Amino acid sequence: MTDELAQILSFAQQLLQYGAIIFLRVGAAMAVLPAFGEKSVPARVRLFLGLAFTVIVAPSVTPDIAIGTMLPDLGLLYISEPLIGLGFGIAIRLMIMALQVAGSIAAQSTSLAQLMGGANADPQPAIGHVLVVAGLALAAMMGLHVKLAEALILTYRVFPIGAFPETQAFSDWGIRQIAEAFSLAFTLAAPFVIVSLLYNVALGVINRAMPQLMVAFVGAPAITAGGLILLLLTAPLLLPVWQAALEAVLANPFGGW
Repeated sequence: MTDELAQILSFAQQLLQYGAIIFLRVGAAMAVLPAFGEKSVPARVRLFLGLAFTVIVAPSVTPDIAIGTMLPDLGLLYISEPLIGLGFGIAIRLMIMALQVAGSIAAQSTSLAQLMGGANADPQPAIGHVLVVAGLALAAMMGLHVKLAEALILTYRVFPIGAFPETQAFSDWGIRQIAEAFSLAFTLAAPFVIVSLLYNVALGVINRAMPQLMVAFVGAPAITAGGLILLLLTAPLLLPVWQAALEAVLANPFGGW
């Protein structure tokens, strides 16, 4: 009986060690992931979600963990695992930030930058808030939780436990992810920038033709209404483009590594 209890205790300790090592990466990612890591989500809920994802991911990666050989390198694990998790989480978070940047560009282009700008947890223009909420809803509808679990498991193939990422390669990958996020943001906001350019050119021509006309007072309501109408028309077209980019990142979060 004593031997059996000792075996059970040893097995339980090993499981806890497995879970703690996996939680280092999953918990760090969960702190910044979209939908699950939002500021509006209470810290206790995020902690529970981190533990839940750890339970989901653990069965797929524990066969690759050799606790006995890793005990001398636990100090390195406490640095490398959260670093990899944060890198993964930030790569997905950049997709939400692309929507925020696109909304800011669109709002600046259509004179809607100050409308309800400070009413959110993250102060941003109303167009950005609408795009972010719509994007999060679309991501949840496409099974974000399942895709995140699959992507987290995939990170263990790219970065096995105990492998510290190469600093230069990790930095280059991060810069490339940020550049692609800004490129996506400008692509999403391009219709608003084009309309703003045409509006300002037309306003300049009218002002030259009729200097006595207060074109700013006449044109301001027009560009505001045009921005809202353009958002109504283009949002159903822009969000699928963003969804395809998000799915590509989730399928290969460390692409090009």
